[in-house]
Amino acid sequence: MKGKKAGKKQASAKGPRIVDFHNHYYPPAYLDAITSGRSGVTMKMGSDGNPELHYPGDYNVLVLGHRDINFRQRVLEKEGIATQVLTLTTPGTHVEEPKTAVALAQMVNDAFARTVQERAPRFTALATLPLNDPAASVTELERAMTQLKLPGAMLFSNVNGVALADKRFWPLYEKANELGAVLHIHPESPYGVQGMTDYWLTALVGFLCDTTLATAHLVFAGVPERFPRIRWALGHLGGAIPYIAERLDRGYRAFSECRANIRRPPSSYLKKFYYDTVNFDPDALMLAVKFAGAKQILAGSDYPHMIGSIQLMKKAIGKLPLPAKDKAGIFGGNAARLLKV
Repeated sequence: MKGKKAGKKQASAKGPRIVDFHNHYYPPAYLDAITSGRSGVTMKMGSDGNPELHYPGDYNVLVLGHRDINFRQRVLEKEGIATQVLTLTTPGTHVEEPKTAVALAQMVNDAFARTVQERAPRFTALATLPLNDPAASVTELERAMTQLKLPGAMLFSNVNGVALADKRFWPLYEKANELGAVLHIHPESPYGVQGMTDYWLTALVGFLCDTTLATAHLVFAGVPERFPRIRWALGHLGGAIPYIAERLDRGYRAFSECRANIRRPPSSYLKKFYYDTVNFDPDALMLAVKFAGAKQILAGSDYPHMIGSIQLMKKAIGKLPLPAKDKAGIFGGNAARLLKV
C-alpha cells in the first residue's frame, strides 16, 4: 500500500510519472540457490564487500540495489520513480543444466510476482525463461502470464550461442503471439567474446553488437511478420538499430535472401519496436525518436549496474527538444500503456 500511495503522489506532485523499463534485480532465493551449489555459476565476495557472480566471459558486481528490495524502494522514492520493471539479467538461467534452469526460472518468477503483488504499482516485472529448454520456456511463459500475471518476458540476445531466430524458439513466439506478450531483448556475451575481455569491451561494445545482430536476424527471418501480436522492446536503445536501419533496407533491396521471409523493408517492422533509453546521450535518443517516433521510446536506467544511472536517465530525457507530451510519454506514459500499469 505504501508503494501505491507514493507512486501516485509522485506522478501528480512532481511532474510526469516515471516508469523505469530497464533495470535488474536478483531475488534472494535465486542467490541462495547459486551459493548452495545448485548452479554452475560461481559467486564470491569482492574486495569492496559486494558479492560477484562469475560466468564465462563476464561477471557482475551485486551492489545492494541488486539484492535488497527495501533498499531499492527507498532509492526509487528518493529519485521519484513511480514504477520499475524488474528483470533478472546475465548470466540468466539458460547457462545452467536444463533441469536446473527450469527450477531457477520458476523460482525467480515466483519471487518477482510476490514483489509485484506486495508493492504494486512500485514494481512490475518481466519473466525470466529457461531458454536452453525451448519447450519448458513455452510452459513457463504461459504460467508467468496467465497465473502470475506478468506482462511478458526478457529474452537474451543469444542462448548459449544459438540465435533467437532459430526455429527451435518459434513455438515460444507462437505462444507469446497468442498471449500478446511483451518480449524485451537484453544482450548476452556475443560470439568472439574472447576478443573483448580487455577494458570491459564485452559490456561496452559486444552487448550492443549482439542486440543489433539478434534483432536484424529476427526481422530477416520473418519472426515479427509471422507473429505480429508480440510487442518487442530492445535494450540499450536497440544497440545500433536506429543507426543502421537504412543499411538493412538496402540489403532488402539488394539481396534476394533478405526478401525471402518478409514482404516489407526491415525498417517498417523495426519502427514498431520499442527502444529503451539506456543510452544517456540526448543526440542518440533523438536519432531513435526520429527513427521510430517518441511513442516507441521507453525510459530505462540499467539500475543498479555500475554503468547504469537513474539520474543520467532522467537528465538525458529532460534535455530532449520535444513537446512536454512526448517527453511525458518517454518518461513513463509509453511504458504504462505497453504494460498496462
